[in-house]
Amino acid sequence: MTEIPAPLDDSEITRRLETLPGWKRDGDEITRSFTHTYHECVHLAMYVAAKAREVSHHPDMLITWQRIEFRITTHDAGRKLTELDFDLARNIDRIAAAAGATPADEL
Repeated sequence: MTEIPAPLDDSEITRRLETLPGWKRDGDEITRSFTHTYHECVHLAMYVAAKAREVSHHPDMLITWQRIEFRITTHDAGRKLTELDFDLARNIDRIAAAAGATPADEL
């Protein structure tokens, strides 16, 4: 069984967010949205889902017209933020960039 990481305190969350431009804290989740065509957003969700399966950590994803939103928290840690969330956010940034998605915060 995989060990559940400890929740991060507020100062550590703030410090880690400073290394992830575009990601925002929303309570006990971090969020970021990207824009692309609808079908490319669906493809992006599939690429992220494959990575999530690989690392056994899954974001919530919402696809709307030409936009995809990612919301990340560690469900097994009581829906608190852990190091896993920030690792996954970095992976999502890399995957989104490779897919040609535009960060919504840059529009």
